[in-house]
Amino acid sequence: MTNLGGVVKQLKKEHDRLTREIKGVAAALAAFGAAYGKGTGTRSKISAAGRARIAAAQKARWAKVRATSGPNKKVVGMPKKRNLSAAAREKIAAAQRVRWAKVKAANK
Repeated sequence: MTNLGGVVKQLKKEHDRLTREIKGVAAALAAFGAAYGKGTGTRSKISAAGRARIAAAQKARWAKVRATSGPNKKVVGMPKKRNLSAAAREKIAAAQRVRWAKVKAANK
């Protein structure tokens, strides 16, 4: 029966320690919660004049691009996507089958 009493004492000690730790975490949350809580209203706001300056600069950049590319041309050209031929795909697949055969043979 004395072992059971020791176990109960240890459990109470651990309970007290965990309670203190939880209180510490709660205090930290209370301290930082206001600054890092929900995140609403913490975004930096830009003034209307700042937005207007950014918009004017962007319009000027686009005007410059359009002026150098000429009328009726694409503003931004994307490179054409390249495709492998069926023969090239088959060569790659065959080489991969050989690699896997070597791996499987090494594992046996």
